Amino acid sequence: MKKAYVSAVFLLMTVCSFAQQRDPAAKAILDEASAKFKTYKTVVATFGYQIQSAVGKVLTKKTGTVNMKGDKFNITFGSNKIISDGTTVWNYDPGTKEVTVNNANKSESTITPQKLFTDFYNKDFMYMMSPDSKVNGKPVSVILMQPIDKNKPFSRLYLAIDKASKTVVSATVVEKSGNKYVYSIGSLKPNVTLSDAQFAFNKASYPGVEVVDLR
Repeated sequence: MKKAYVSAVFLLMTVCSFAQQRDPAAKAILDEASAKFKTYKTVVATFGYQIQSAVGKVLTKKTGTVNMKGDKFNITFGSNKIISDGTTVWNYDPGTKEVTVNNANKSESTITPQKLFTDFYNKDFMYMMSPDSKVNGKPVSVILMQPIDKNKPFSRLYLAIDKASKTVVSATVVEKSGNKYVYSIGSLKPNVTLSDAQFAFNKASYPGVEVVDLR
């Protein structure tokens, strides 16, 4: 009983210590990756997306592409699309033949594709170095992040940054239930010419789709 009590106290002390920590070594890596990404005018990237159960079983597996230009983005995975012109977000689901429309949330706590590659960590997270690893055979720095707001649906996030290219290559979001959302970056091409028309939903291109405006 005493041994279990000591272990529980040690675990609590570790959690409390982490909750107050912003590791300078982790911040230096995050800042370097953020600064590099901000030099790009546009980005076209491919990605993989998985949902895993708490025991590691893959529940969903998809691939897609994301285009970014300023605060605009266009995400495609399968036939689903999420499009934003920086002010409005359109979420198209071919299964229901609906597109839901929302205002783009520009608060610090909202993680857009651009923020994932830049400085979303500055105000809303504590972070520390985790053991180095490899992604697709390439050495990466792994940073363990914890949201300051305990009401968030997830408990922690692991960000892997390629040591050579200084770019984010994967992000793993761990829910409080233990389920994991794993995003992995395939190719990343900066400064590709992208028209603004790619970042607005054109209803004429989707006949029969119902528009649900939630603004």
